[in-house]
Parts: sequence; structure tokens; C-alpha cells
Amino acid sequence: MTIQSSPRPRAAVALEGARAARRRLTFIGVMARQLDQIAPGTARVRIVPVHTDRDGEQHVALWVSLDDALGLPLRADRDAHRAALSLLRSAFPFADWTRPRAYDTATGDLVLDAPAMPEELRR
Repeated sequence: MTIQSSPRPRAAVALEGARAARRRLTFIGVMARQLDQIAPGTARVRIVPVHTDRDGEQHVALWVSLDDALGLPLRADRDAHRAALSLLRSAFPFADWTRPRAYDTATGDLVLDAPAMPEELRR
């Protein structure tokens, strides 16, 4: 006699999906509130690694830009930039910070922020 596992009921799959969606929305909301507390009006955080040469030694620093909804940089002090970087690094511990990244507070997505050629120029 062969025992076959039956597929999971649709209701169970739907409940898991709803829970995951709620967790995601909660995460997005918490991150947006915390970034707004750090620098009011933050809609996007851009992080770019900057390579420097000091006394013959290579150093990598992370440049952080806090932007508003129009893409304009916000006036924020050094502590605000550090706090935003720290928040994102703790929220995305496995992200590759050696490449430029951008975090969007509306979607909660941390994406690669490399310049790309416009589609119309690729032809």
C-alpha cells in the first residue's frame, strides 16, 4: 500500500498568505515610521559604497542619501544618516552592501541601485 500526501487545503494556503502579507505590511509601516522619525519626510534611502585611498590603504565607506518623495535630498545631520544606515543594515542583514542599494519606504523593497541605460537607447 502506497501512502500519498494530499495537497494542503486551499484555506490553509490562503491563511498563510494572509499572515505573510500582514507581516510584510507591518514591516513596511514600522520601517517607514522609524525612517520618518530619523529624518522627517524620508521616502527613499540610497546607499552607495565609496572607495577611498588613505595613505596607500584602500578604505570603503558607505555614502547615505535620504531623499524625499520628489527625489530631492533631505537636510539631515550625520547622526541621521548613520541611524538610517544602521536601521537598514539590521533590517536586511544578508544584503550585499558592497553594491549600491536603494530602499523605498512605500514598497519596503531594498533594490540594487546601479545606473542603467534607458530602454530607448538600447536599440
